[in-house]
Amino acid sequence: MENNIKELTKAEEQVMHVIWKIGEGFANEIMSNFPEPKPAYNTVLTIVRILEKKGFVGHETFCKANRYYPLISKEDYSQNSLNTLVKNYFNNSYTELVSAFAKKENFTIEQLEELKKMIDDAINK
Repeated sequence: MENNIKELTKAEEQVMHVIWKIGEGFANEIMSNFPEPKPAYNTVLTIVRILEKKGFVGHETFCKANRYYPLISKEDYSQNSLNTLVKNYFNNSYTELVSAFAKKENFTIEQLEELKKMIDDAINK
């Protein structure tokens, strides 16, 4: 994963979530997968072009129509966003991040047990 993945605006993220969901698609397929109220068609196309310039989306042309596909996986973008969050708000410490959640005291016993199992599994690897 690249360390220099750019951040997306909310609108760009919404379009990317649709593209990640469908895998690849023409503009009308992207539009049909938006929840109501759907944004304007031209707005979505403008955002897709911006996403291409940022290196998030590529396209293939078929008979004057472009089929768009992601160049960056949702997992890579999510991991990059989490790393940025931890760096900017938790002194680059995942321990501080988990501690902040634990202090909220809104974990159920089941969630805490699941978290403990994930930690134990990571330790055993």
